[in-house]
Amino acid sequence: MEKQDKELTPLYGRLLIELTKPFPNFDFSFIKPVRRKAVELLNLKEGDRVLDVGCGPGGSFPFLVDAVGPSGQVVGVDISPKHSELARRRIAANHWDNVEVIVAAAQDANLTGEFDGLVMFAAPDVYALEGALENILLHLKVGARVVAFGAKASSARSGNLLNPILKTLHNLSFKTTPRPNAEPWQILSKYVDGIEIREFFFGLMFLVSGAFVKKR
Repeated sequence: MEKQDKELTPLYGRLLIELTKPFPNFDFSFIKPVRRKAVELLNLKEGDRVLDVGCGPGGSFPFLVDAVGPSGQVVGVDISPKHSELARRRIAANHWDNVEVIVAAAQDANLTGEFDGLVMFAAPDVYALEGALENILLHLKVGARVVAFGAKASSARSGNLLNPILKTLHNLSFKTTPRPNAEPWQILSKYVDGIEIREFFFGLMFLVSGAFVKKR
């Protein structure tokens, strides 16, 4: 089981788990404003159902719960049992009864019903992989808002210095994780209309949003 957990939790995730285990509501302060913006771009309303794929330890849950209200539902999906355990601890600590976590790869997640929104926060193994996306998007309502946040190669002048650092950090991820390029949202753009792109942290991070349409 321990070997399997290591295979399903990338190195950076295992390190983060050890640091944050005593703090179920932990999240990096510099990331919180980006999470808040990502959820705002979903345009959720009271009673909506929303998917958080690659949810990790549930850092986006507080913003999603506020957006859908007590009559809505938040469903997190994550491949890592260790991350999912932390996410469930966060759920319990906050007494949320409308949040659940499914432990599965995105391409294998067994979802039911339709969802009004989808967020993929720091989840390149979802938004940049066709098979993973197709399984998740099957459960979105047409017109549902889709938001993805992640790393990208910087095209700014500082990119010559920063991009090699980004590539080094990528080695802490899964071996199958796509390497960040200048437009990691290319696959997602086949399924989403009206794409808007925002860049953060010297162009090394992006936030992309749009409305889901049926596959062309």
